Amino acid sequence: MKIIVGLGNPGLKYSGTRHNIGFAVINELGEKYNIGVNVRKHKAFIGTGMIAEEKVILAAPQTYMNLSGESVNALLEYYNVDVDDLIVIYDDVDLDVGRLRIRIQGSAGGHNGMKSIMEHLGTQEFTRVRVGVGEKPEEWDLADYVLSRFAKEELPIIRESCTNACEAVVKIITDSAEEAMNLYNRKE
Repeated sequence: MKIIVGLGNPGLKYSGTRHNIGFAVINELGEKYNIGVNVRKHKAFIGTGMIAEEKVILAAPQTYMNLSGESVNALLEYYNVDVDDLIVIYDDVDLDVGRLRIRIQGSAGGHNGMKSIMEHLGTQEFTRVRVGVGEKPEEWDLADYVLSRFAKEELPIIRESCTNACEAVVKIITDSAEEAMNLYNRKE
């Protein structure tokens, strides 16, 4: 079983923001594989189903970003899933809009959701799919930037990157994170 977590902030106020790209990918996976992510458990909305003949739990933590680790830890403990079977999808301001970067370990890179997960799990060694949301403009505050919505011209790029992130998750499940890295970490 794999637990696939998309990071974001709960509530309509944050829907469609840069920080909620993880939720967008989880929603697309749910739609594509007919998995309703609508059961409230473990401080998250979750859905259970199959992707590429593997049982999966899709999860969108409802704890606010900086407490995401509470939900992720609860999910892993309840379902008795090893950290090796965790995939976390989240936004990255250090990547160009739409660019993907898959890693199997590493630091939080200043991302509060990832900091929380690493603190709760006690490790940096789990698979993550980072979706580029673009570098913040110099005059912007980082919090304001990640809570902003995409510009109209960015939307087609973001839609494509969400689809690519879904395909990368499937590649991780069917082959390996390394295979997905080889395919999706290329510079375009």
